[in-house]
Amino acid sequence: MLQVTTPNGKAWQVELQKDAILLDGTPFNWDISPIGPRTFHILKDNKSYTAEVVQADYQAKTFTFKINGTTHTIRVKDRFDLLLDQLGMSDANIQKVNDVKAPMPGLILEIKVKPGQEVKKGDPIMILEAMKMENILKSPGDGVVKEIKVQVRQNVEKNQVLILF
Repeated sequence: MLQVTTPNGKAWQVELQKDAILLDGTPFNWDISPIGPRTFHILKDNKSYTAEVVQADYQAKTFTFKINGTTHTIRVKDRFDLLLDQLGMSDANIQKVNDVKAPMPGLILEIKVKPGQEVKKGDPIMILEAMKMENILKSPGDGVVKEIKVQVRQNVEKNQVLILF
C-alpha cells in the first residue's frame, strides 16, 4: 500500500494489485499510453489528459507532474515510511549536517551563507576555485550555519573544515 499526499494535505491510499489499482479502496480505471520518454496520454472517465513527469526525486519520494499544463507535486510513502511515521521516526531519512569540508585544495572565492542562516540540502554555500575552475559547494543536508571557519581569498587544503553546522 502507498499513501500519496499533495502539498495542501490531501491524501489517498493507493493499493497496487496484480490486475487493478485501488484508490481509497475503489478500482481506478484508466488507460495510459507512453508518448515520449517522460510523457503519457491518459484516458479517464472519457476525458483525455497529457501528463509529463517534470521531476522525480526517488530519495525524497517526491514527484512533480505537469497534467494538461498544470503542475502538481506529490509525495509518496510506502508501507515502511508509514510504519516509521507510526513509530515517531519519520525524520530518520533526513541527513543531518555537522560540517562541510573542502573536497580539494583551492582558493575560496565567495561565501554565500552567514552564521545563523538556515540551509537546505543542495543550497549553494561557497565557491571554491581549484585548477582554474570555479566549483560551487552545496550543502549535503539541512542545517543551520554555526560558524564559518574560512575567509574569502583564503587558500584551503583538502578535507579542511570550511563550515560548522
